[in-house]
Amino acid sequence: MLRLLCSSFIFLFLLSTSGQNEDKKFTVKFYSEIPEIDGILDEEVWNKAESASDFQQYFPLDSILAKQATYIKMYYDGTTLFIGVKMETSGDKYVIPSLKRDFRAGGNDNISLLFDTFNDGSNAFLFGINPYGVIREALISNGGGDSGGFSTSWDVKWKGEAKVFNNYYTAELAIPLTSFKFKEGETKWRFNSYRFDTQENETSTWARIPQNQSIYSLAFMGEMTFEKPLGKYRTPIAIIPYVNVISQKDFESNKATSNVKVGGDAKIAIGNGMNLDLTFNPDFSNVEVDNIFTNLTRFEISLPEKRQFFVDNSDLFSSFGGGRDANPFFSRRIGIATDKDDNSIENKIIGGVRLSGKLSNDWRLGLLNIQTEEDLENEIASNNNTMIALQKKVFSRSNIGMFFINRQSFKDYDFVAPEDQYNRVLGIDYNLASEDNSWNGKFYAHKSFEHNGNGKDLSTGAFLAYNSRMFNAFTDWVYIGEDFRSDLGFIRRTDIFKFVMGMERVYWPGNSSSINKHSFELFPIFTLSPSLNFKTTDYTIKGSWGAEFKNQSRLNAGIMTNFTYLTDEFDPSGKDDAIPLPADVNYTFTNAFVGLRSDRRKAFAYFIEQAYGEFFNGTQFSTGTEISLRIQPKATISLAVNYDKITLPAPYSSAEFWLVSPSFDFTFSKSIFWSTLVQYSNQRDNLGFNSRLQWRFAPLSDLFIVYNDNYFVNSFEPRNRSINLKLTYWLNI
Repeated sequence: MLRLLCSSFIFLFLLSTSGQNEDKKFTVKFYSEIPEIDGILDEEVWNKAESASDFQQYFPLDSILAKQATYIKMYYDGTTLFIGVKMETSGDKYVIPSLKRDFRAGGNDNISLLFDTFNDGSNAFLFGINPYGVIREALISNGGGDSGGFSTSWDVKWKGEAKVFNNYYTAELAIPLTSFKFKEGETKWRFNSYRFDTQENETSTWARIPQNQSIYSLAFMGEMTFEKPLGKYRTPIAIIPYVNVISQKDFESNKATSNVKVGGDAKIAIGNGMNLDLTFNPDFSNVEVDNIFTNLTRFEISLPEKRQFFVDNSDLFSSFGGGRDANPFFSRRIGIATDKDDNSIENKIIGGVRLSGKLSNDWRLGLLNIQTEEDLENEIASNNNTMIALQKKVFSRSNIGMFFINRQSFKDYDFVAPEDQYNRVLGIDYNLASEDNSWNGKFYAHKSFEHNGNGKDLSTGAFLAYNSRMFNAFTDWVYIGEDFRSDLGFIRRTDIFKFVMGMERVYWPGNSSSINKHSFELFPIFTLSPSLNFKTTDYTIKGSWGAEFKNQSRLNAGIMTNFTYLTDEFDPSGKDDAIPLPADVNYTFTNAFVGLRSDRRKAFAYFIEQAYGEFFNGTQFSTGTEISLRIQPKATISLAVNYDKITLPAPYSSAEFWLVSPSFDFTFSKSIFWSTLVQYSNQRDNLGFNSRLQWRFAPLSDLFIVYNDNYFVNSFEPRNRSINLKLTYWLNI
């Protein structure tokens, strides 16, 4: 195993030297004029600014110029980057689903601008705007190779407006240079832009990106050169206090409380590349609730982090290890604890500090420390949670990262066992990203430390992926010892040796076909148990076909064969009186699936997926449907319905699971939003209502009214209820 991992490391290391050249450039001139940010490019300075044009089509073809032209002009005055954009269109029937900030770009009209300010091909800032002047910003990490490196939870103050004309629209953006991080004296940034044009059914980019790559991939960028070097700046200290008035009742315990909660955050820039973030008594009541799911597996399922404090530079902390099986740091573990009845409940965060960013062009540093509060009634200890991460860029876009994690209780509690007093993890990762992004990979080795550890406490792995126009392939190797433990991580299970392979053949029928591309994929997964003499405990062999049509609809179908050796009893029905499937028994079962997603540009859109086949020693039928109606730009109404039926032979229990989730999103203006989500799940025995009214009365300053209500499904008796009135204000000093 060690020899294999070392060989993989050497191979990944050598691949880092391949590359791709930048060939598109423009100059950002220095002018002192300050335009009125109204979306109209009528100031004389725009006639003097240099233009970036000649956008390349990305979809449906990636080999021709865009049918509709886009022109981007930029200049700066030493403190602010001003951007003027003109986008030609074939009409004025724009798709604008919402007036809410941080909109999703796909399926509607908009343009996004990407700035790689440290020229590292790994991290970038994104700013976007649509024809109605709705803006968004995002952070791109990990080279932009997949959706995991794209986060719109980042917020910063800037201005943007747009104006619609006959067969084109224009936009004006004013972005303070303090919104970026960059090296003092820098004269060059890497830059790209992508645009969605729904009327032409076209997606285009300034620097050409092949369709087999992500549209926000940082491997394919041009160059913007500043006429004068960028100087040192002082970023204002941002103080973000909040007041939250909350009234809630737990009907199970018949306890009602009302209180006023006060706290806040502070953001302090250290030089041109580092951020110091502080939080005191944080409150996340306004954060969007998680979408619930039906889980028919034996394992926990991870959910995305949505809390603002943990989002900035999150790739520094969360990109170690293998995300699905061996993630040593999962920030959602902080603020959640297990009570004496083994239930997961919220654990109050007292405060925390995060230092993160660039030490230099090649070095990044991350330090996170969070203190949680003790809860003696629920037998939850106060814990200090620390992670230190150091990352060094190597070659063009690859890096080596090291980390140390410590979760520790500093007091002696009667209810805390000695082995639970602390948990520490130390590790190193090598992350490969070739310059043209055709090769990606990872090699990692992590070790945990805890009281009376037994020695089988390693987590190692190697991953390598090749991405080309016609052929994609990857391999993934994971080993997790049975004693490896990361209390702040996401480890689905230990005592595994897992081998995964993926092979995909892609076909491009050409412009005459209604199909843009289609592909065949073979995806085998094998999991062995080292403690059982490397006995195979699970395998899945999946074969599938998928097609993407030129009207942006998608179709996929496939078949899966699964093998499971149950090491423990398992009851998929979740019934109290059910007889579980016995352990130490092999199960082999096969099922087939088909799914269809419609054109998202249409006012009415849908997604349908069905599956049927064997399930352990019985059968399973699953169907899922999601429909949405857009009443642009004010409202989107959607309904998701999932139904799972498992039928097992006697004496085992069969079950039917329903998950019904209607949602309503209304944007009355660019500052007033109302969203409501209803979630019914008989598996969780819960009917939940979450309704959130938001008024953005000033830049990044909000008034929230949040109502939550939960009921037991069978009896329809109330479970818990709360209402929040929360005020936040962003103050620059």
